[in-house]
Amino acid sequence: MKTLIVIDMQVDFITGALGTAEAVSIVPAVQKKVQDHLAAGGTVIYTRDTHTSDYLSTQEGRNLPVVHCVKGTPGWEIADGVYAEGCKVVDKPSFGSTELPRVLAEIPELESIELVGLCTDICVISNAMILKAAFPEVPITVDSSCCAGVTPESHENALRAMAVCQIKIA
Repeated sequence: MKTLIVIDMQVDFITGALGTAEAVSIVPAVQKKVQDHLAAGGTVIYTRDTHTSDYLSTQEGRNLPVVHCVKGTPGWEIADGVYAEGCKVVDKPSFGSTELPRVLAEIPELESIELVGLCTDICVISNAMILKAAFPEVPITVDSSCCAGVTPESHENALRAMAVCQIKIA
């Protein structure tokens, strides 16, 4: 089964507290990627960055003191038109999800994994590396046209780092 992982396509990362023009620009491509993937019979799984009201007292909050993706707030929601009804959502309290490999392990005959979303240089790379460690023989691809980083430079740096680790960059 071909599986698409949509990383953190949430309001706060697109138009909210940590939004960027680059994030806004990839939304249509991500929407199309999801639709095409489902039409071809693939599985789509979403991750959702999930924090609590005490975010600023956490290690991440002390290093990135911008409140974002607090569970239950509008900024925490997956952006309109990106979520496909009925698909699994994995909430994650940190950059990478340790639950995601368990979810993928339940997919019969996992053929390939493709990642898209935000932010290339933080959550996409973190999850790609976790999945590469968990599934070393499953081809993993990151579609660079459906990802955006904190900056264009850090996006490119993350893509290069993933490529060195045998993650295909499309």
